[in-house]
Amino acid sequence: MRDPAVLDDPTLLRVLDRDGKVVGKLPDLDDDRLVELYRNLVRTRILDRRATAAQRQGRIGTYAVLEGHEAIQVGSVAAMRPQDFVYPGYREHGVQLCRGIPTDVLFTYWRGYPSEEWDVHRFRQMIINIPIATQLPHAVGHAYRARLAGEDVVTFTYLGDGGTSEGAFHSGLNFAGVWKTPTVFIISNNFYAISVPIEKQTAADTIAAKAAGYGVEAVRVDGMDVLAVYEATRQATERAAAGEGPTLIEAVCYRFGPHATADDPHLYRTREEEEAFRPYDPLVRMERFL
Repeated sequence: MRDPAVLDDPTLLRVLDRDGKVVGKLPDLDDDRLVELYRNLVRTRILDRRATAAQRQGRIGTYAVLEGHEAIQVGSVAAMRPQDFVYPGYREHGVQLCRGIPTDVLFTYWRGYPSEEWDVHRFRQMIINIPIATQLPHAVGHAYRARLAGEDVVTFTYLGDGGTSEGAFHSGLNFAGVWKTPTVFIISNNFYAISVPIEKQTAADTIAAKAAGYGVEAVRVDGMDVLAVYEATRQATERAAAGEGPTLIEAVCYRFGPHATADDPHLYRTREEEEAFRPYDPLVRMERFL
């Protein structure tokens, strides 16, 4: 059984403890912004549960469940600027929601139909990427081109812990490190690549440690603390926009549900483990803080 104490690691950037008490420096956000963060956490969870139910009813295809990842997605989007561009993976439904993509467009996609309303230029977000990690070189290339063109753009790309075993992850980081591209890599480390535990994915002590070999700045953050994720992303965005190069954010979290609706998580982890992580629920922590 995995110990939830991993989320109490003192090396993680953290603002709130699991009870919603302030244990770190609060970001400079007014009350309206704080309430907006909470509202988007709730909206993201509602979207996730309704999409999961729709798949169970046969109304959409296989769906990647995100419960437990809300703070990573909501907090990072809150730190982006309007002109920045996102290259998502397959679980970033909260990112799409918070960047303004309508839910009907999302459900049309999940039903398997192309939608002309997913305007990548309007929403500043590429279409959902399914092949693992292949979006990273695109994000880095976009950032490089934008800098050559004199455009003030930071690109963001998302990946799971298992994706860091893919070659495209390493080639993307290598290019970003060499050319100091304005890119932010956000890695959701939920300890499982579908059923494969993180210990079978890498011998590195942390995902963040992988960035050092490519000259990329890295930070580890409590990925179930929306304020900590916001602050880490804000700092990374400022670095990138100032020409100081890319940052890898390892957001440590726990996936409460299955990897996707075709997965049975109880074949590789226990219900007791899931319940042990429940006190760290990002929505409950933010609600208690407010």
